[in-house]
This record gives sequence, structure tokens and C-alpha cells, in this order.
Amino acid sequence: MEALDGTPDGLFPRERAVVAPGAVHVPGWLSPDRQRELVAACREWGRGPVTYRHTVLPGGGVMSVRSLCLGRRWVPYRYLDAVDLEIPRWLCDLGRAGVREAYGEDLDFAPDTALVNFYDAGAGAKMGLHQDKEERSGAPVVSLSLGDRCVFRFGNTENRGKPYTDVELASGDLFVFGGASRFAYHGVPKVLAGSGDPELGLVGRLNITLRETGL
Repeated sequence: MEALDGTPDGLFPRERAVVAPGAVHVPGWLSPDRQRELVAACREWGRGPVTYRHTVLPGGGVMSVRSLCLGRRWVPYRYLDAVDLEIPRWLCDLGRAGVREAYGEDLDFAPDTALVNFYDAGAGAKMGLHQDKEERSGAPVVSLSLGDRCVFRFGNTENRGKPYTDVELASGDLFVFGGASRFAYHGVPKVLAGSGDPELGLVGRLNITLRETGL
């Protein structure tokens, strides 16, 4: 996949929905062709040297999603200096384009890590409410959705309770959160199994989250 400049091919300018200050949902941002390219890339990354794995939490719990890292490796709840897979330049460019699309301006966004999560809807995979707070950068988080639709719960910055907003994310959707919402609790309480386009060739849901660690 080539580096992206300006308004790249395969990205559709869309209506933005402001969910909270600094939190923007852009439905249908990725074209079907771009989605297929990303699914193919996710499959290639999973062939090694690392594979998609269930993350074991410090308390012994095991996350139901399977994940891998590109760029700086994340482990609960910190980043390591180790890099198993380089984060490709074209993916960083895509992240910058996402920030530009969400906020309508160019920001100095330099992601050095990307977490790829696979949700096996048949196994009931989900993600509890949490904060992305291991980063030392206040740069926004960029999230791309592929495959099955999900309920994305976007909450407040104080706790896991209300108020929160449930947003349905579909394949090709972009979600960016920064500014006042950078440390909002968020999660995926439900994936709608079988809701994705069969032509995408993906059973389940993939989510690519780009971050700037500031490390």
C-alpha cells in the first residue's frame, strides 16, 4: 500500500459526527477497496514473527480479543522498547489523514505504535471500558474499523459509569478522540456477529488503533 498524501484515493470525505468534545466519528471513511487492502495487511502481519494472541492481564485475566502490535510494543500497562513488527509508513500516513478528516486541519501526529485487535464474534469477544493512558503524548487516538459492526461505548474521563454514548461502528468507519476526550473511558460491549459485508472476506471484526506514545 502506497504512502498517502493530500486526500488519498480510497478515502471518502464524509459527514463528521461529534460524539464529545474532541471525539469525532466519520462513517464510511474507508472505501471497500481500501478496507480489503487493510484486511489483507492484517492477515500478513499475523503470519509472523508474532501472531495474534490473547493478552494476559497482570491479575491473571485473559482478554477475549486477540491482538498484535506494530511499532513500539504495548503490554499491560506499559510500552516496551522492543519492536516486533515495524509500523509501516503508509499506515502512519493513513492515521494522519484520519486526524485531518476528523478535525479539518493538519496536526503534528506521529504515531509510533498501532494495536490491531481481532474480535471473534462467534466467541463473544468484547472489550471492557478502559482508558488509553500509558502514552506520554497528548496526541489523539485514531481508530479504524473493519468487518462486523460493533457497539462502541464512549464514556467520560472520570470513571466507567455514566454518562456514556453508544455508537455503532461499521466497517470503514473512522473514530478519532483527543483534546478534552483524550482520556475518556471507552470499550466494545458487543459485536454484531455476521453483520459485515461477505465480500470483505472477514469473519469477525478488526480494529486498528494508532497512537503516539511520546516515549
